[in-house]
Amino acid sequence: MSTGLGDVAAVAQRLAVLLAAGVAPASAWQHIAASTGSPVAVRVAAGESLGAAAAGIPGLTGQGWRGLAAAVSVATESGSPLAPALREYARSLRELGEGERDARVALAGPAATARIVLALPGVGILFGLALGFNTLATLFTTPLGWVCLGAGGALLVTAARWNRRLVAAAAPSSATPGLACELMAIGMAGGASLDRARRIVADALAAGGLDAEDVDGVLDLSRRAGVPAGELLRAEARERRAEARATAQERAAALGVRLMLPLGLCVLPAFLALGVVPLLATVVTSTVVSVQ
Repeated sequence: MSTGLGDVAAVAQRLAVLLAAGVAPASAWQHIAASTGSPVAVRVAAGESLGAAAAGIPGLTGQGWRGLAAAVSVATESGSPLAPALREYARSLRELGEGERDARVALAGPAATARIVLALPGVGILFGLALGFNTLATLFTTPLGWVCLGAGGALLVTAARWNRRLVAAAAPSSATPGLACELMAIGMAGGASLDRARRIVADALAAGGLDAEDVDGVLDLSRRAGVPAGELLRAEARERRAEARATAQERAAALGVRLMLPLGLCVLPAFLALGVVPLLATVVTSTVVSVQ
């Protein structure tokens, strides 16, 4: 299975170059399958449709493959030259892939911090054992320990789930912003009428389970200004991709602050419940026994 949007972009770029050089589509897919080893390309080279080959791939990478299938479908149905369309789609995927990498880099630090702070209660228990106090016995054999164990465990589970939700919310959610505008530009480049291009694009997006973005504003501007819609559509697609990339970077940057909430409200209290309170109880109990 492909590992990212960069793989989809590489396949799209190679396919564009081969088709522009006059290689038949079936032969082009065979060359790409042999040179890249992409499972999707291998399945397409064996005769499976691109949409079917990409159907089971999850996440952003799956969206990228299904977007490529939609671009190929629209270009084929509208009679638009496929190679230029694929080059444009490959360029858009590279931009989105860069945004995905930027988001992963920004998320790496906060996510690592979240994993480290979740280990604090265990560190507290080990610290007590290192000092010679059997905090584990206090936790598992005394009523106070049972209360601490239940409260601390519940807080840790809450913190782990909270962290996962925060990280998931900060990650990029779409690999195809601006795709509808890009596909409309491809459809109209083949000479299709506006209504036919709309139908072709809608069918391609529905087949891939992709979002149907609004393109009416761009088409209205083109009509009022009396200029071709193709360049306006591509400019709008680039703008939507840039906006999506900036939004992902902002969410990733804000994650570091938001992760302080589960740290302060869940992890630190769990550290006290599992590490500090049993240690203090063990120290007090040992002191009383030694005095007696």
